[in-house]
Amino acid sequence: MPVIALAAEQNKAKIVWWVWPILLFVTTFLIGIFGVMAGIGGGVLFVPLVSSFFPFHIDFIRGAGLMIALGSSLAAAPVLLRRNFASLKLAIPVALIASAFSIIGAFGGLWLSRLNPAYIQGSLGVLILLIVIVMLISKSASYPEVKAGNSFAQALQLNGVYFEPTLNREVEWTVHRTLAGLLVFCLVGFLAGMFGLGAGWANVPVLNLLMGAPLKVAVATSSFSLSITDTTAAWIYFNQGAVLPIIIIPSMAGVMIGANIGSRLLPKVNPAMIRNMVIGVLLLAGIRSLLKGFGI
Repeated sequence: MPVIALAAEQNKAKIVWWVWPILLFVTTFLIGIFGVMAGIGGGVLFVPLVSSFFPFHIDFIRGAGLMIALGSSLAAAPVLLRRNFASLKLAIPVALIASAFSIIGAFGGLWLSRLNPAYIQGSLGVLILLIVIVMLISKSASYPEVKAGNSFAQALQLNGVYFEPTLNREVEWTVHRTLAGLLVFCLVGFLAGMFGLGAGWANVPVLNLLMGAPLKVAVATSSFSLSITDTTAAWIYFNQGAVLPIIIIPSMAGVMIGANIGSRLLPKVNPAMIRNMVIGVLLLAGIRSLLKGFGI
């Protein structure tokens, strides 16, 4: 299979080629379920896991990672919007800022990969481990106390109301520290484009802990905003030829089916349990990526 030969490392291309698409489908199906429920998108799980345990070049994996995060978002967005969990007014400014900087990150990542793919692999491992540390030390608040939205939030009408099934009542919300939050999304977009991780891994803590959005609003808005942010960065990889159908097709099918299921399970699950499971998977993938960057 010429495409597999192009994408795979020669010392690992011993398994029959059609096994890899099947494994990708199963892996991304699970990623789609847990990615949506954790609000981190599929890319942050897909890129470290596939780059560590599948025999594809890191550029193809990063390009696919953005497409995966995009597919996960598109599958989950209609359900989240219908249930009023995702806020369109909050997602648009966040996604537009992040997408602009994701273009810079995408070009930077491709340039660094041309110097030495191991640089990207090792840097990815370091970033994933930093994400794990941030997730461990940060304590998500289901309903942060925001006394009043600032003038910037009021001007953009960054507020809303949604029905919370676990409380059996409507929850009104608004945000604060809006300018600081939007500035952080500049860095989030850059890293998303550079490593092909999507942006969900940072969207939730910034929206929830810094800006004060309720956890479920942060999770749902994060999942929806990826459809804007990741489209921009994914085009750069597509234009540079770093998107392969043999990787994209089974991965997109798996993640979109899984994300649709995850979005329906979101109101019924315990976010803390999902968060702990994601931390464990990211820790394993981060260590593996770091070791692979050093050639171990």
